[in-house]
Amino acid sequence: MEKLMPSEVHQMLSSVPNWKLTEEKWIERKYRFREYLKGIDFVQQVANLSEQANHHPFISIDYKVVTLRISSWNARGLTALDFELAAKYDEFYNQMKS
Repeated sequence: MEKLMPSEVHQMLSSVPNWKLTEEKWIERKYRFREYLKGIDFVQQVANLSEQANHHPFISIDYKVVTLRISSWNARGLTALDFELAAKYDEFYNQMKS
């Protein structure tokens, strides 16, 4: 995958509004859960989706808050795949809340 230009990154951010750009090469989001085990269930699903795409985020778990951070190492920045996965993670999170 090809690294996105800064203007493309800012355009793609509008498709994942809860994500923020950090250090110009990462996108990051915090997910909050009512229960610790719900956060762990979410992380397991993130792991499954990531494994299928062969593209893995940094994952941080702090009790009821899960933080995901995504970038493409091989592109040395953000690619369309990063945003596709962010949207999938959000979709699963929204399903869990329903």
